[in-house]
Order: sequence, then structure tokens, then C-alpha cells
Amino acid sequence: MDSKVQEVINLYPKEIAQRLYQVRTLIYATAQEHNIGAITETLKWGEPSYISPVGSTIRLGWKKQTPDNYYVYFHCKTSIIETIKEVYGEKFSYQGNRALVFNINQTLNNATLAHCLSLSLKYKK
Repeated sequence: MDSKVQEVINLYPKEIAQRLYQVRTLIYATAQEHNIGAITETLKWGEPSYISPVGSTIRLGWKKQTPDNYYVYFHCKTSIIETIKEVYGEKFSYQGNRALVFNINQTLNNATLAHCLSLSLKYKK
């Protein structure tokens, strides 16, 4: 794990950090399942980001203003969120055309989120 990414995640509240680590693990597992290639882990805008060699960047975040929520961001100039809305509709909460919003008390559906992540990871493929 990139040490700078780990430092940032560890600054978040414990429950949020655990959820973001869970999403991170799912990103790598999904990339492996779809033979995406090496994922680059870095910080973008001070947040953990995952760059796919054949897709679009996924960024993870948490904001002090919404302490019970965490976010999975997709590039806003893609159709990824639009596609997720078409497929899953009300199953997710959204932040415009750029993020899925999760509440800490919400159960994470790994299979559904993995599908959403795969849309980004192989976006240019």
C-alpha cells in the first residue's frame, strides 16, 4: 500500500477508514477479476485514488461536513454515474454525476459495488 495513502486513510474516523479499506480491497479484487492490469495507487486532491491502465480513476473520500458518509468518486466527464443510475437507480445515493455516497450504517453490497467499480476500471476498454 502506498504509505501516503495509508496515512490519509488512517486520519479518518476508525469506522470510515475500515470501510475505505474494504472498498480499496474490492477495487483490487475487481481489477484482478477483469484482468485490468496494474492499478496505480496515489493521492489526488489529497484523497486515495486508483488509476486503471484501461479505465478511469476511482477516488475515495470522506468529508468532515458529512462525518457519517464516505464517497466513491468517478470522473465527472464520463457516463459512469449515469450508467449506474440506469442500472441501479435508487439502490444508491449519488452526489451529482461524480460520486456514490455511502452512510457508515449502510450495509455494503460488495457484488453490486464491484460491478460499479468495474465500469470505471475498464471504461476505455
